Amino acid sequence: MNRRFEQRLSQGIEQLGLVISAEKQQKLLDYLDLLVKWNGAYNLTAVRDPEEMLERHLLDSLSVVPYVQGPRLLDVGTGPGLPGIPLAICFPEIHVTLLDSNGKKTRFLTQAKMSLRLENVEVFYGRAEACRSEPFDQIVSRAFSSLENMVNWTRHLLAEDGHFLAMKGLHPGEEIEHLPVGFAVKTSHRLDVPSCEGERHLIIISSQTH
Repeated sequence: MNRRFEQRLSQGIEQLGLVISAEKQQKLLDYLDLLVKWNGAYNLTAVRDPEEMLERHLLDSLSVVPYVQGPRLLDVGTGPGLPGIPLAICFPEIHVTLLDSNGKKTRFLTQAKMSLRLENVEVFYGRAEACRSEPFDQIVSRAFSSLENMVNWTRHLLAEDGHFLAMKGLHPGEEIEHLPVGFAVKTSHRLDVPSCEGERHLIIISSQTH
């Protein structure tokens, strides 16, 4: 990635109000480079333009950095690793599991983990309902499914005092009304993603029994 991409990423991170080291920024660009190369053959994302990928994928993923806590994070329906890989790069101390049922995408994820030397990343190929693991402190999704499905399909993977982090476009008022019994919105945040047209929201959901 050339100097223009370095500047655009650095500028976007600054606009998000984040502080990310130069080393981590380089690794984010290395990930973007891998995504661009693999996308031609594997059709990992409908976005083709690398600069658009930087804005719509990288910066969008980084917009939830202030809300990530760990120490165990599951990215369900991660696709090509969004937001999981950018978050794993930013938080090397957090164990990040990337889950997807698309074999092409999980092959890319495995390659990205090796190429980027992401020792804190684990890749799981399969459906969310079939995943068995230690509980996760946070479960994040980006354009995965409805809030109802997200909770129902992964509730067995959430720690007792854990939270769902659902990244959405427009505020999903109707989806919130259909949350399963025992779950409620803890907080909702408007995300201001640089160069992103349209609304972006983060909905944080927790169990009402804890």
